[in-house]
Amino acid sequence: MADIERIPTGIPGLDEMMNGGLPYPSTILLAGGTGTGKTTFCMQFLFKGAKIGERGLYFTTFSEPPEWMLKFLSTYDFVDPKRFGQEIKYVDLSYTLEKAKGMEEVLEAIESEIVTFKPKRIVIDPISVMEGLLKDDYRRFLFRFATMTKNWQTATVVTGEAKPGSPYPLELAYIADGVIIIYNTEVGRLRRRSLEILKMRGTSHTTGKQAVDISERGFIIHPGL
Repeated sequence: MADIERIPTGIPGLDEMMNGGLPYPSTILLAGGTGTGKTTFCMQFLFKGAKIGERGLYFTTFSEPPEWMLKFLSTYDFVDPKRFGQEIKYVDLSYTLEKAKGMEEVLEAIESEIVTFKPKRIVIDPISVMEGLLKDDYRRFLFRFATMTKNWQTATVVTGEAKPGSPYPLELAYIADGVIIIYNTEVGRLRRRSLEILKMRGTSHTTGKQAVDISERGFIIHPGL
């Protein structure tokens, strides 16, 4: 049986939890509530790729100028501003989503960027915003999107907000090859972050919640703590 190709995440402690990295190609759901560190995780993933010569596309579904994003990221050691706009391309999808008349237009806009830029890594942060726009077509869109990005040979991370009663969006979990959940749990007067790999296809992985720190080094996992 052939080994599955892996792509390193750039998140200290995570790759050792899943046989050396994310399956490639694949679609991974990164789920968690507000303030859990999803965007930091995603940018660390893209900057790791840039460092080893892999192009990355960052799609945001919120209208946020790239200058603001860089200002937010500037406190992290993993950030090299020169790579932003070169190996890492920032694409604001909010205008497309406002004007799109349906699922096909959204998919065409995303694929056009992929064809032009030829990334190995893709992030959509957050993808769950599209549920309100696409309504009944949302699940079909997710399947089409996951198939398309894997056909283009990419490792794709999509983020989704946790909903009341569930630590992750169920619709996204159905189409994902892997599900990673970040928690920000209140313990007494403090909050503690942790990460859990819920599933990862074709991969033996560490189970259970693992301790997380977010510092100037970025997102760091401490397996076994």
